[in-house]
Amino acid sequence: MTEDTGTRTDRASSATPNRKRGVLLFLRDLLVIFVVAVLVSFLIKTFLIRSFFIPSQSMEETLFIDDRIIVNQLVPEVTPLERGDVIVFRDPGGWLPARVENPQPPLVAAVDWFLSFVGLAAPDSNDHLVKRLIGMPGDHVVCCNALGQMSVNDVPLDEPYVALPPGETKVSRDDFDVTVPDDSLWVMGDNRNNSKDSRYNGETPLGGFVPIENVVGRAFVVSWPIDHWAWLDNYPQVFDGVDEAGD
Repeated sequence: MTEDTGTRTDRASSATPNRKRGVLLFLRDLLVIFVVAVLVSFLIKTFLIRSFFIPSQSMEETLFIDDRIIVNQLVPEVTPLERGDVIVFRDPGGWLPARVENPQPPLVAAVDWFLSFVGLAAPDSNDHLVKRLIGMPGDHVVCCNALGQMSVNDVPLDEPYVALPPGETKVSRDDFDVTVPDDSLWVMGDNRNNSKDSRYNGETPLGGFVPIENVVGRAFVVSWPIDHWAWLDNYPQVFDGVDEAGD
């Protein structure tokens, strides 16, 4: 039995809207997935983790210029800070030079805004600093002893993360003796002779100390470039016994 021309035409006519409806449903699902992904990325970036890039050499050999790091933003509100943490914090005032914003083409600015919105870019990295946390509130931090070591609460520190010039054993070019105020931190770069850290911001309004409320979070991994990928250690063994000595 053969199918007449009219039946074939009717089936073809009914198939066309079905295909269109299928394409529209597919596009709708893609749009929903995209919107959900953007919202989830925004929530993760806002409350959990976000990315920063390294703008200076102050943390070498741990972090290098243009490295990308992932920062846990639950620190310090949910997870407490610990000595040895690599932290990201907002400028307490006077640490960073004034910066002039260069105008961007509208399309580039829009792309940067979107990538920042979902946490894939960090255009404000130049407004933040990355250092290692050395002194907690109440800590007595002194440098240097006869061996060139720094001490916290009279406990000498053996710091494997510190980068020094060949032949140099003193972990700070300049001596200091400070007690960290309440709700503040003492921070230093791993590249000790090339870091404008708490030691060299004594003339700023807060005297080189960083308010805990300025801490954005703790860096826990180097995510880019691939050959620099690494977990960031806070070296708890370095600070073993410091809490007991401070009691």
